[in-house]
Amino acid sequence: MFDVNELILKKAKEIGFGDVVVLSYETQRRQVRFANNEITVAKNWHYQKSAIFAEYEKRLVSTELTSLDEKTIEKTLKMLFKTAKAMEPKKDYYGIAEGPFEYKDIPETFDKKIVELDEPNEYVEIAINSALEEGAERVAGVLYTDYNKLYLTTSNNVEAFDEGTGIEISVRAFVDELSSGHGTNSVRVLKKFDPERAGRKAGEIAKLAVNPEEGEAGKYDVIFDPLAFANLLSYMSFMTSAFAVEAGFSFLVGKLGQKVASEDIVLKDVGNMPNAYGTRKFDDEGVPTQETTIIENGVLKTYLLNTSLARKYNTKTTANAGLTMPRAWNIYLEAGDYSKEELFSEIRRGIYITNVWYTRFQNYVAGDFSTIPRDGAFLIENGEIVKPIRNIRVSDNFQRILGSIAALGKELYHIHWWEVRTPVFTPYVLVKDVGITKATK
Repeated sequence: MFDVNELILKKAKEIGFGDVVVLSYETQRRQVRFANNEITVAKNWHYQKSAIFAEYEKRLVSTELTSLDEKTIEKTLKMLFKTAKAMEPKKDYYGIAEGPFEYKDIPETFDKKIVELDEPNEYVEIAINSALEEGAERVAGVLYTDYNKLYLTTSNNVEAFDEGTGIEISVRAFVDELSSGHGTNSVRVLKKFDPERAGRKAGEIAKLAVNPEEGEAGKYDVIFDPLAFANLLSYMSFMTSAFAVEAGFSFLVGKLGQKVASEDIVLKDVGNMPNAYGTRKFDDEGVPTQETTIIENGVLKTYLLNTSLARKYNTKTTANAGLTMPRAWNIYLEAGDYSKEELFSEIRRGIYITNVWYTRFQNYVAGDFSTIPRDGAFLIENGEIVKPIRNIRVSDNFQRILGSIAALGKELYHIHWWEVRTPVFTPYVLVKDVGITKATK
């Protein structure tokens, strides 16, 4: 793939492009799907592609190639150059990082045992059986294994390689049509994979959720399960990007140095974390990934930056360059001091939300949003779950949610599934006075 990168870079420079980034991927992915307590589908993918970013006199273009023959490469680059010449220049573009760089190996990101895994079905069976033992009647979900190779070449003296593995499972358990639970587990090395934990959690929640009653609108203290709060925090991976701020798609516009969350909140992006699904050695410009504190004791310290935006704001890159805009690698909310039981004991009358989906923003800059609880949701009285509830919606403001966090659990959970595309590390979270409305049918 480095030969492909060099060919693309050479042809791009010959045509007349200035800054060029070529990021090529080689991916092997396996999927095992299951439903009604049985494995139903097994698939394998092996594909290669090259993503290209190029600049011509501050005109910026990008594309992806899946056909990597020389004729297709030349044709695509000529079309890309024609497009660039017709564009207006981006006057505040200040270039890409200058290499070369040195990279350190990051522990627990590659495991040969995952690459050579012949039969992942046994892990699916463990998850299914664990959910059934907790009281589920039906179990469904999906398991993935991944082996990825990453090849980076830039016009600024960067040539870098990384490879990584992963295995993850998403389990949904059902007792009946209205009673379900969800559990996940995502790791980079096989010895830390725990499908049993995912299955048991899904089964436990589904069993508790039997015979739900209609929920009532109002203000409630809410305990968000890590699966639910990770969904909300995953939006921070975009909204903390300087690109989103400049484009007006973030409630953090103009708030650097200001309090935007509870004083207990420390939120980071950690690109070099061991055993984290988003971890890489380098960003899309080749800058070694790092740990960046975004919010410290409730105060917004920085946006996520690439080299161009960092130069614009007279600061350093946070090593979060995506091909076209800064992006987070692993969102990390620091844990607190509470056990799960202690969090529940803080609730006189509230709600426990185990999962959400269809999170939508009515106003990005204001932070107004709504999201729908999925799977079991429960009314809490005097620290105890008293009954499952249904047909409710969280309707609130994102910054108000962050500012009303009253307590954090002491254990962190690594969440990554199709509703949480940027991996999130989060504990159980207690938020005061959350707006709950009735879900429309």
